[in-house]
Amino acid sequence: MINIILHGCNGKMGHVVASIVKNDPMCQIVAGIDSREGNADFPVFTDISSCNISADVIIDFSISTAVPSLLSYAKERQIPVIVCTTGLSEETLALLESTSKDVAVLKSANMSVGVNLLMSLLQKAAQLLADSNFDIEIIEKHHNQKIDAPSGTALALADSINEAMEHKYTYVYDRSQVREKRSPHEIGIHAVRGGSIVGEHSVIFAGQDEIIEFNHLAMSKEIFAVGAVKAAKYLAGKPAGLYTMKNVME
Repeated sequence: MINIILHGCNGKMGHVVASIVKNDPMCQIVAGIDSREGNADFPVFTDISSCNISADVIIDFSISTAVPSLLSYAKERQIPVIVCTTGLSEETLALLESTSKDVAVLKSANMSVGVNLLMSLLQKAAQLLADSNFDIEIIEKHHNQKIDAPSGTALALADSINEAMEHKYTYVYDRSQVREKRSPHEIGIHAVRGGSIVGEHSVIFAGQDEIIEFNHLAMSKEIFAVGAVKAAKYLAGKPAGLYTMKNVME
């Protein structure tokens, strides 16, 4: 049995993760962390430093400002941690990387198995199409309550392409201020916010007289919770290091 601490347990994703774990015989939530009130069938702490319950792994779906204290706690208690929160600052990302030298840390902008498969497909597509002068554009759509833009997933998709292409691309988020033709070595990234869209990402490879488009549509938040629980089973007991969903899927 894998014992899980759920960081951000009273948020929307926290509730979804709790429901997935409740029906999984291989794991259980032994404690939750959240400053908000809520009903849970496990003990909930408003301050992470007060949590004295042993666990094998932490799943985090919280807010960016709560991640530094989470990383300090994981390091001090030597509990592997899965950070699913997006919109992290450069300082927090640096802290995450340094923390991974002392405890296992898994960071992914998107926990969906499908999105992580898409990343590997995009790398192969970019390598095949770049020499044929295909331009690359990414469009992401999310609900009107999402506060960060572009999404962490859109950036992760761009990063996966850039990694395969030896980091020769730059990212362009707004073309309204510059009147000039696009560079062949840029990736346009565009954000749409509206309604209750869970998450939709499109990657367009536009060439001369042909277009190839990759799409991923999230129908519910459950796919992210399923991926997080899958990652928790993988990360429990792993040595210090920085892991991604790519490791989970290998």
